[in-house]
Amino acid sequence: MKKHSGFEIRPEERQSWISIAFVWIGSVICVPALMIGGMLGAGLTLGELFAAILIGYALICVLMIFMGMLGCDTGLPTAVAASSALGEKGAKYIISSILAISCIGWFGIQASVCGASFSSMVLDMTGLDIPVWASSVAWGIIMLLTACFRFAGLKWLNNIAVPLLAIVLVYTLVDVLSGGGAEPLRGYTPAAPMGFVAALSSTVGSFVVAAAISGDYCRFAKSRADVVKSSIVGVLPAGLGILVIGAVLAICTGSYDISVVLASSGLPLVGLIALILATWTTNVSNAYSGGLSLSVLLGQDEKKSQITTAVAGVIGTVLAAAGILNSIQGFLSLLSAIVPALMGTMIADYWIKNRGRAENFELREGFYAPGLVSFFAGALVACVTGGTFAAIPFLSFLNLPFFIGPVNGIAVSMLLYSAMAPAYGKRVNISRGEI
Repeated sequence: MKKHSGFEIRPEERQSWISIAFVWIGSVICVPALMIGGMLGAGLTLGELFAAILIGYALICVLMIFMGMLGCDTGLPTAVAASSALGEKGAKYIISSILAISCIGWFGIQASVCGASFSSMVLDMTGLDIPVWASSVAWGIIMLLTACFRFAGLKWLNNIAVPLLAIVLVYTLVDVLSGGGAEPLRGYTPAAPMGFVAALSSTVGSFVVAAAISGDYCRFAKSRADVVKSSIVGVLPAGLGILVIGAVLAICTGSYDISVVLASSGLPLVGLIALILATWTTNVSNAYSGGLSLSVLLGQDEKKSQITTAVAGVIGTVLAAAGILNSIQGFLSLLSAIVPALMGTMIADYWIKNRGRAENFELREGFYAPGLVSFFAGALVACVTGGTFAAIPFLSFLNLPFFIGPVNGIAVSMLLYSAMAPAYGKRVNISRGEI
């Protein structure tokens, strides 16, 4: 046995729910979300668009609240808290690896997107040709420095960036709509209609991984009520706003390349600021969660998380500069698709088996079969029914779309764990300071 996990939050580290909500707002507002909004706008009527976003993000909020309360009660990040359901080694070698690779990879992709857009927009505005790799490295380093300050860095960045970003996006929207730009919205009918369930699946999939790692941030909450408030206020309004803005901009301009849309606004510099802030606020969270997961994987504690966050960011930045991330984006998408099943296993463990009581929460040594079986089964179901294998030629025969892939995976892992776990023995209680 070893003493504690090294990641517990002290009472003085707890934050206000507003600070946590700002972190969520900064994570929700990102370039991929604007692009997903544009995609949804191309296939849905405006009424269907609102409904798909509200229902999708409501599901996300429910999952975030369950996972966030677990983090708040225990003071532990997701990669550590998973030890209860999958065993310490299962959480360390499987979950931490998946989360670390996913977060580091997506950090690199976001830095690459930011770098490419920055170089393109600077060239259009000034004629200065900055190599994409140089822009990617520069912005990757800037984002990484913010992430190394842990939650304090996230709080500082989002308190400044979120209000400014909201102003910039609203300005861009007004600029596009003015002067007859709103004409395409009148009586809008999508040229290529999209099924409502497919739209709902895209909406959920756009933020479901963030729900899985919500414990990384909600562990700083002062109470369960604060988790609820920060999740709802931080996700629903921002999610609805950013996807609707993305849809409207795409419909009105006819372009789904957000960098082109922002650059063509009345003040291209304003558009450039919006793009950078949208990427920055999201990518800091990628680096932070990637650093936490890497720290768990390497057997380090919270004190070393700044170092592992720096390592995570450097790896992501190097990958972005090398230009190899496009070749592994499918692999990263696969990892992202299997993460939601982790929530089903952890929710069943804490909220069903342990009845949502912190005093019943225990960290288990080794590998725990019920958790591992339910996680892998749920992950497989999520991939098969969610279209994940459609883009992988030799696995395309496993593509059997049904309802919402991530939700299917969560449901299967919850049911399996609830059925299997009662047959297994006792665990060491964390309240005794042992795991």
